[in-house]
Amino acid sequence: MKKLTTVLIAAGLLASATACSAQQQLTTAETCDRLGVAAAGIPSNVSPTAMTRVANAVRPIEPIASAEMKPVVTAILEFLDEQSKEEPTDAAKKSEREAKLAELGAAYQEAGTKYGELCRG
Repeated sequence: MKKLTTVLIAAGLLASATACSAQQQLTTAETCDRLGVAAAGIPSNVSPTAMTRVANAVRPIEPIASAEMKPVVTAILEFLDEQSKEEPTDAAKKSEREAKLAELGAAYQEAGTKYGELCRG
């Protein structure tokens, strides 16, 4: 009887741990809500520290975002990550970073448009 009880308790703990660790995919509306809360932290000054904070708020949303919002969240996160990097002093690296920011900035703008369509109607 004692072994059966132990096995049942262990199985229950395992099942509850699995249920707690399994992340549910969000709906589009839930993703919009969470992204809206994270984006509210974007300050008017674009400092690396501020962008890091916002990127860290968006990062947990990416793996559980709805299928149609996942590219939006990814584009926003990539742009924020690049914005949070320090400005290089080397001219070649500076030019390379500016090109990358321009590319990511275009994707960020498209993500903003898609966010508006999906989240604001």
